[in-house]
Amino acid sequence: MRRFTQGFYGYAVALFVCLAAAGLFLLVTPQSREEHIPRLDYSITVANFGHSVPYGVWAPSQDPPGWVPNSNRIAKGENGAQVLYLGYATADRQHAMFAQSDEQPAAGFASRMANTDKAVGTQQVGGATWEKRFREDKKQRSLVRVLPDMTLVITGTADWQELAQLASVLQQRPQG
Repeated sequence: MRRFTQGFYGYAVALFVCLAAAGLFLLVTPQSREEHIPRLDYSITVANFGHSVPYGVWAPSQDPPGWVPNSNRIAKGENGAQVLYLGYATADRQHAMFAQSDEQPAAGFASRMANTDKAVGTQQVGGATWEKRFREDKKQRSLVRVLPDMTLVITGTADWQELAQLASVLQQRPQG
């Protein structure tokens, strides 16, 4: 028995036993090859935001096909303004976020959300004009719409078409 505990053969046997145990462990451990993105319902957050602001809140009427809502929150912006954030994983598994606030000045809020103040054009979505902004170093695209009482921003790594897809399902809900 001594020859299996010393020298090269002992090392080889110990290595084989360890590899066999690791292989057996991998064989019997369930493995999922599917991506799992947690889905978070934002309806309560949107309702709470609607009760805390003096204007009708914009929110998606439905999620775009294949999109997963994965974050939502209400935060304080500049000058005490409320900000609603809704985050998504898009159908192409890019990131998109919708933010809205009545923060003043509106240009400051839009520039902070888009990480740039440079417009690169406009895009029509459902009859509304959105300003396009792009920050090259972050590969961040943004659609900005400044309304009389609030500013809407859709931003992220998603392409322009995906951002427009989110803009197309936004609807203003009655105040209250």
